[in-house]
Amino acid sequence: MKNNMKNVKAIVEGLLFACGDEGITIKELAKIMDISVKSVEHLIEELKYDYEHTSRGIMIMQSHDVFHLTTKPEHSEYYKKLLETPHASRMSQAALETLAIIAYQQPITRSEIDDIRGVKSDRPVQTLLARSLIEEVGRKDGVGRPVLFGTTKDFLTYFGLTSLEELPPLPENMEAHELEEEADLFFDRFSELEESTKQ
Repeated sequence: MKNNMKNVKAIVEGLLFACGDEGITIKELAKIMDISVKSVEHLIEELKYDYEHTSRGIMIMQSHDVFHLTTKPEHSEYYKKLLETPHASRMSQAALETLAIIAYQQPITRSEIDDIRGVKSDRPVQTLLARSLIEEVGRKDGVGRPVLFGTTKDFLTYFGLTSLEELPPLPENMEAHELEEEADLFFDRFSELEESTKQ
């Protein structure tokens, strides 16, 4: 039974990770795992204890009824150093794609970004949040009230824009994948320009 409980706790941890910034409620976890709400509450408390009392780099954060996995604030100086290292100076293709989608479709949830890209966008979203290029701008009505993302003032500064109106217009009636490709080309050109000015 103990081994089984360990396995169930690992599944809860995996689900929290997979939900990324949007997080998940105890009721949703109970429904997915087909166990009682009380059991999920117990497992969450066990995970919290594990993270708080061992040398772990993550913790569970609760916002209203929604639970998230996040990094520990006491390690923030190392994450800042990571962003300052040369290999992190140029954004990845995935981050550029995600930024393009958010810029043109904001406000937008992470799951909506995933639908357009066809893959999970947890890491690109985290990268863009860490660089202050995007921010949480509210929550969407509906199950779980997912976080809505939009661009920041730093985004405008980074790309030399004075307002969102200066973004190049996209053709009307574009398919989702076409929007991603067109917008991505625009941001990729800026990224290449940024790289060339550093050399």
